[in-house]
Amino acid sequence: MTTERSLPASNVVQYCSDLIRLDTTVGRRPERGAAEYVAERLAAAGLEPLMLEGVPGRTNVVARVPGREPGLAPLLVHGHLDVVPADPSGWTVHPFSGEVCDGYVWGRGAVDMKDMLAMILDVVTTMRASGLAPRRDVVLAFVADEEDGGTHGAAWLTERHPDLFADCRTAIGEVGGFSVPTPTGSFYLLETAQKGAFTLELTANGLAGHGSMLNERNAVQILSRTVAAIADHPFPLRLTPTTEEFLDRLGEAFGLDDARSEPERVLAAIGEIGRIIGATLRHTATPVALSAGGAPNVVPAYARARIDCRSVPGHEDEFLAELRRLVPPEVASSVVPRGGGHENALDEDLAAVISAALLAEDPTANLVPFCMSSATDARHFSRLGIRCYGFVPLRLPPGGDFVSMFHGTDERVAVDSLTFGTRVLQRFLTDY
Repeated sequence: MTTERSLPASNVVQYCSDLIRLDTTVGRRPERGAAEYVAERLAAAGLEPLMLEGVPGRTNVVARVPGREPGLAPLLVHGHLDVVPADPSGWTVHPFSGEVCDGYVWGRGAVDMKDMLAMILDVVTTMRASGLAPRRDVVLAFVADEEDGGTHGAAWLTERHPDLFADCRTAIGEVGGFSVPTPTGSFYLLETAQKGAFTLELTANGLAGHGSMLNERNAVQILSRTVAAIADHPFPLRLTPTTEEFLDRLGEAFGLDDARSEPERVLAAIGEIGRIIGATLRHTATPVALSAGGAPNVVPAYARARIDCRSVPGHEDEFLAELRRLVPPEVASSVVPRGGGHENALDEDLAAVISAALLAEDPTANLVPFCMSSATDARHFSRLGIRCYGFVPLRLPPGGDFVSMFHGTDERVAVDSLTFGTRVLQRFLTDY
């Protein structure tokens, strides 16, 4: 592995590397240092960043970039400062080194999502230094705590400071914008929908007793059967308009007929990215926690489980009804909401400007909407009536497994992808 001696002229690589070195592991390290880094650079560009926190150290930064046409509704551009944990023992380089090696910036957050934070900083500071302005006002939100639900970040901001976003109608954030190769060119995925998320909590009440005796009311057995029934249940195919369009476009690109009737076969054509889309074709219910007893010879009186549930947008009531049918009377259940799903029609003006920005940098670009299987801070901002889209423009190098970079070992982003994304983002903000 060879370390590059100097950084490219664009500051985006430096910003990304610096931000990675500021450890903001959720639950362990506060976001304050990264927030101060961002705020200092925005202030140096002549903006007036607000640093807001409901809990000491869990800091959010909000700033407004004046546009050329103040009568237009502002665009919200948001990204999170925190990252998930990383165990250095499995990494090629230290996950908080921000090292620039072999054409990549390495470290935790390189794709989730300090790459986008760096692109935003680079575009805004460059435009301000050059005397350029976006077409419309842009509200920037660098938020805390997304990886743990946004309680101290986007959720707190939208509850306590909704006035900061009151005139925003559209937002871009994670996840989307990355390229997917096809025979007819590169798809660039624009997230227009997300699945809803909630936790199903189960408690089986049984009869406590000695482990050596027969017990027809064993809480562990009752719960185990229930969890297995839910995990193994074949939830039906539920295609939203977003997913239908994605499958149709993918089928056309690969010459596959009737993509909607055999979506898994079509998605296999795009490799690992197909796993993200495949999880949006139907509801999913994944067991994530089990607890019961402890003594080796005692049948416990109760056993508990948690199921991570993701609902196809527009079909939440159906999903809940199906889950209730799978839970027997002897098992108590409760639902803990974690964010509703949403689906936006593709805004034609937004899509046209994004497409033009992509085509200026990649003549093979095709913008394609998709539904995200997991939840982001969009679920909080959408409660304010803002149409939220996922767009972090990255032209990915061939042969990589981009999906595994999210929360994975050796997370990294290509320098070329960062500089490409910066150029696209600047064109987009200039024209939208």
